[in-house]
Amino acid sequence: MNAPQTLIALPLALAALALTGCNRNTAIGNDREAQIDHAPTPAPVMRAAAALENVAPALIKPETMSFADLAVLRPLAGDCAVRLTEVAFPSFVYTPGAAGTIKLNGKLVRLPATDEMRFSDQGLTVTLRPGQERGDAGLGEIDMIVVPPDADQETGYSGFNDCNIGESG
Repeated sequence: MNAPQTLIALPLALAALALTGCNRNTAIGNDREAQIDHAPTPAPVMRAAAALENVAPALIKPETMSFADLAVLRPLAGDCAVRLTEVAFPSFVYTPGAAGTIKLNGKLVRLPATDEMRFSDQGLTVTLRPGQERGDAGLGEIDMIVVPPDADQETGYSGFNDCNIGESG
């Protein structure tokens, strides 16, 4: 191989080497090798102000809960769940008119109900608005509106309402 070919081949080989670790998706709900990967640890349960401290309101987005998160919340998890897709793990679990828990920034935030489908604590508000349609798996559509403390605007997420979480996880 001459010098110009070596100069071209070397960066390509380094790029290929760098990309070899990019095919691993560690998001909750993706298959993993049980004998290699550690069991997920539950997120800490915190009040809204502590969970969102030093986080810009624009960066606050709901996350997917894991089995470990749901186990920590039991029996306080709630009767229903908001799933961002029909097959996703929940992002918000709640009992209408009582309380709900949302996962934000790797923390579980418990919110008391202020109305049947509105939950709020320390400036963080989650409002649920059921839709009229049903998804392919039969779950009803729902909009989840999240308003972080000191936010200029609300952020809405379309998902699915599952009030059988005791049966499906």
